[in-house]
Amino acid sequence: DALVRELFPVLQEIILWHKRGTRYNIQMDENDGLLFAGEEGVQLTWMDAKVDNWVVTSRIGKPVEINALWYNALCIMVNFAQMLAEDAATYQAMIAQVKQGFARFWNEEMGYCYDVIDGPDADGLDGSLRPNQLFAISLPHSPLTPEQQRSTVDACGRHLVTAHGLRSLSSDDKAYIGHYGGDRHKRDGAYHQGTVWGWLIGPFVSAYLRVYGDKAAARSYLDSLLNHHIRAHAVGSLSEIFDGDAPFAPRGCVAQAWSVAEVLRTWQETQEEGIGD
Repeated sequence: DALVRELFPVLQEIILWHKRGTRYNIQMDENDGLLFAGEEGVQLTWMDAKVDNWVVTSRIGKPVEINALWYNALCIMVNFAQMLAEDAATYQAMIAQVKQGFARFWNEEMGYCYDVIDGPDADGLDGSLRPNQLFAISLPHSPLTPEQQRSTVDACGRHLVTAHGLRSLSSDDKAYIGHYGGDRHKRDGAYHQGTVWGWLIGPFVSAYLRVYGDKAAARSYLDSLLNHHIRAHAVGSLSEIFDGDAPFAPRGCVAQAWSVAEVLRTWQETQEEGIGD
């Protein structure tokens, strides 16, 4: 409680600055409570590849995972406020608005979330099937309905999941690139356009577990990384990325901390009670 009490004013200020607006056009839209971010020539999300003046995945607008994180941050602020006997009404009102606004991400026709809404394109909608939407399910507080959660997990399972992680873009997308290689321009052009990221297995496993509640089935998605790749490439560790196309050759950093961290986290999360390792 002492640590939360010390940090709470800082957290309040962080929320306030996101409401007011800060650099790179990052600001809360008062109409729906969602966070908007981005401007030409700047890459802001984790999909941050840039070659000279070319931003490969600019994602200007309201990215789905940023707003899933925003929703969770507000829910956590309510928990902290109640823990400290502070007024939580402001954050509760924001949560209600954000949850209602988040419904705009849902692509009813496709059965999963838009990657970005209110973007610069004519309709403002980016319908690319990417793994970013999984954070709206894997994080503790989800703004999606149970039916939407299941549909999203199923879509990602069909189109993005591989033996070594998740593709950053569906292989059915016309912008998909299945091989990571060549000069810097080609490599960065493929980095988030289909390349498999090992760490993304983490949010998928957590989302799968939330929807289906089957720890054994959820853990099975870790098998190839832990039983094969860990012994075949950087022995004892996990690679950063892999080709999007089979046989999913390892690329990038040979021993990547965030790949290791997410596999360890979800290995623990899928641990059956009463079984020790």
